[in-house]
Amino acid sequence: MATIELEKLVKRYGKVEVVKGIDLSIADGEFVVFVGPSGCGKSTTLRMIAGLEEISGGTLKIGPEVVNEREPKQRNIAMVFQNYAIYPHMTVRQNIGFGLYTSKLDKAEKDKRIEEAGRILGLEALLDRRPAALSGGQRQRVAIGRAMVRDPSAFLFDEPLSNLDAQLRAQMRIEIKRLHQRLKTTTVYVTHDQIEAMTMADRIVVMKDGNILQVGTPSELYESPVDVFTARFIGSPSMNLVRGKRNGTGVEMAAGGDVLIGVRPHDLIAHSVITDGGGFSITGTVTAVEPLGPETLVHLDIADNSVIATAREKFVPAIGSQLTCQAAPGDLYLFDASTETFLGRS
Repeated sequence: MATIELEKLVKRYGKVEVVKGIDLSIADGEFVVFVGPSGCGKSTTLRMIAGLEEISGGTLKIGPEVVNEREPKQRNIAMVFQNYAIYPHMTVRQNIGFGLYTSKLDKAEKDKRIEEAGRILGLEALLDRRPAALSGGQRQRVAIGRAMVRDPSAFLFDEPLSNLDAQLRAQMRIEIKRLHQRLKTTTVYVTHDQIEAMTMADRIVVMKDGNILQVGTPSELYESPVDVFTARFIGSPSMNLVRGKRNGTGVEMAAGGDVLIGVRPHDLIAHSVITDGGGFSITGTVTAVEPLGPETLVHLDIADNSVIATAREKFVPAIGSQLTCQAAPGDLYLFDASTETFLGRS
C-alpha cells in the first residue's frame, strides 16, 4: 500500500491544457473517487497516475518516490479498465494469473494467489472456463482478480461498471467496496456516476474543466457543496434551484433576487394537506409523476422554472393540478446568484 501525492499536476495536448495544476493527497489505504462530466480531466488524471499518459508539469509521488519518469510496470500499481481487457482464448485461471507470468514467484505461490483471488471473488468454480461462458459481472471480477494477484501498492479503476446493467452495477459496487475493506489497498476510482461515488468513496474529488472544485467525504459534499455545480452534481435527483431573496425570517422566491435557493427533491415535500410548519413553500403545476413505491417524485412547473418534489404517504397528485410543496427550516441551500458560490444553509 502507498500514499499518492499530486502536486501542481498538469496535462497538455499541444496548447490545450486539460488538467490545470491540481493538488491532491491520497492517504495510504484510502478509497478516493474522481467524479465529473465527460471531458473534465478525471480519466486523464488517472492515466497519469498509471503512467499511461505523460505528465506535462508538476510532480506525482507514489509513496515517497517521484514517479514522473517511471514506466507503468515500475510503479507497482494495477489498473482495471471499463472494457475488462481480458483475453478470450485464455481460461479464467490464466487471465487472473497473466500478470504473474513474468514475476519471480515460484509456481506454487502463483497458484496460491490465483486460487485465493478466485475464492475472494466467487470465481472458484469458474477458473477453468473461458470468458465467453461468463456474465459481464463475472468478467469484471476476472479483471479485478488479475489486478489483485499482483499485490499492488494501489488499485486504479477507470469507469469499471459502465458496461454493466443497473442491477449488476449495484451488486458490483458492493463487491468492490467489500474488497477494499478486506484488502485495505489504496484505491483511485473514476466514474461519471455520482451514486457510485457516494456509495463507495472515503472521499470524493469533484472535477470540472481540468480543475478540482471540491474534495470531501460524501456527506461533506452533500451537506456543504462549495458551489452550484457541485450541489447539482452530487445527489439524485439533482438539487432544485430557484431565484430568491432574503426576508426578515428566511428566504422567498423573487425573480430579481440576489440569491439562488437550492432545495433537494427529497426535502421538498408535497402533502395532500398543507401544514403550518413554516419554512419555504412553492406552488406550481404538476407536469409528471414518478411512482417509486414508498414515495412519488412530482415534477412541477413554477413560472419559468421546473422543480422536483417528493410526495409521501401514497399521495399521487393529478397531472395539471396546482400543488404547494414545503421545505422545512434548515433544508435550504443558499448560493450567491452572481458567483454561484455556497453561502450556507437556511
